[in-house]
Amino acid sequence: MERMSSSVQSWVEEHKLATIGGVWAAAVGGSVAYSRRRSPQRATSLRLIHARIHAQALTLAVLGGAAAFHYYSSNKSRNSAAAEQLDLDFYSQLPAATDADGNENERWSW
Repeated sequence: MERMSSSVQSWVEEHKLATIGGVWAAAVGGSVAYSRRRSPQRATSLRLIHARIHAQALTLAVLGGAAAFHYYSSNKSRNSAAAEQLDLDFYSQLPAATDADGNENERWSW
């Protein structure tokens, strides 16, 4: 299952606009079908108007989700790259705050 989700995820990353267009078209089709079943006496033009509004709302939700995913995935990679660049040996080269007798080091006193 994980392998399939990663292949779907990689396809979606490569075909972002096609995915959004597909979600929009599926939302229009689903909304028209739902509207036709729920109230068959409603005019076709009114069904299409409502379907377009529903599809736009779903598209905005998908775009918001994609933006959030992109933001958090880029931040995650940026944070891991920054953590690798830290030179922690710098802190080991600082003088100790106290000497062996417990006297405060001059460099650390205010």
